[in-house]
Amino acid sequence: MMMRIAIAGGGLGGLTLARILRRHGIDAVVYEREASRSARPQGGMLDLHPESGQKALAEAGLAGRFRSEARPEGEEHRILDPAGRILVHHEPEPGSFSGRPEIDRSVLRDLLLDSLPRDAVAWQHRLVAATPRPDGGFGLTFDGGRSADCDVLIGADGARSVVRSLLTDATLFCVATLVELSISDVDRRHPRLAELVGPGNLWCIGVSQILAAQRLGDGSIRVGISLPADERDLDSYRSKRALLDMFDGWDPGLTALIEAGDSTPTPRRIEAMPTGTRWTHQPGITLIGDAAHLMPPVGEGANQAMLDAAELAAELAANPADPDSAIRTYEEAMFTRIHPIAEMSARVQAMMLSPTAADDIVRFFTPRPAEPATAD
Repeated sequence: MMMRIAIAGGGLGGLTLARILRRHGIDAVVYEREASRSARPQGGMLDLHPESGQKALAEAGLAGRFRSEARPEGEEHRILDPAGRILVHHEPEPGSFSGRPEIDRSVLRDLLLDSLPRDAVAWQHRLVAATPRPDGGFGLTFDGGRSADCDVLIGADGARSVVRSLLTDATLFCVATLVELSISDVDRRHPRLAELVGPGNLWCIGVSQILAAQRLGDGSIRVGISLPADERDLDSYRSKRALLDMFDGWDPGLTALIEAGDSTPTPRRIEAMPTGTRWTHQPGITLIGDAAHLMPPVGEGANQAMLDAAELAAELAANPADPDSAIRTYEEAMFTRIHPIAEMSARVQAMMLSPTAADDIVRFFTPRPAEPATAD
């Protein structure tokens, strides 16, 4: 009998896993809480790293599609101070895919969805409980009362993972507050802001606060305001006036990014799992991506989720008769790989919202001179 694999969560990790498994002749069903692929915005853009995200797409047979959709010019990065002075300006080689080309999250998700049969994703299936069965596997219960069974359950269900609770009681903690706005049709409506942001990312760094913006492929700009974690009611961040007051004294050309937002600002808490979180292996169940190792959003989350998917799929394909052994091997390798990355992500997050962030980040992005050769 073929093992029945259930993947909870249709984000980038879950879809990458389903795609690579299918390439190895292994079917899996992705249970996704959203009603459809277009039910909500998927966020901004992300840079796919050669050793992780791009490697996973190659395993998925989608490297060519990725190159046709990615925007290498999106790697351009500008870092400014509150007066608008340029601290760092990184410009990639025109048309080069040798670095970490950017791609909109929505485009990447569509690319993965289009690579799967229509029945591979069960939409509007929000997992609310998973119950171990006496004979192995799990019974799944979804919002609305629907149910299903599986032999192997893989939690790719993000920060608030339901599957995680079956493996670990690790608790999340808040690392920052993020407030987001969007500016549509920016070239026509706000040409000065389009020029300010450029084709990639802009960071304006003050004392324990960042005003950032990134250009998306649809001609819009996604604005993000990062602030230290605090106890303030999130509703206090929903006013543009209140946000502008936080950036009092900044160059008006920069704070225009807030004024130009199309709608009410959207705030949320940014959370992370304790660095070094592990769990004791249990038969027929594991986690990938944010469900396994939620980290501050400094560029590794999606990449590591996709690499998790590629490595787990490879183990299951190599040992389909013994999925527990495959899962155990995947978990040990994943724990070892993730630990230093999670530590680095925590350090970068703390650095970016520190009082000395501007100086620290300039040093971070400035190449160190080569050590002079010494004679023996």
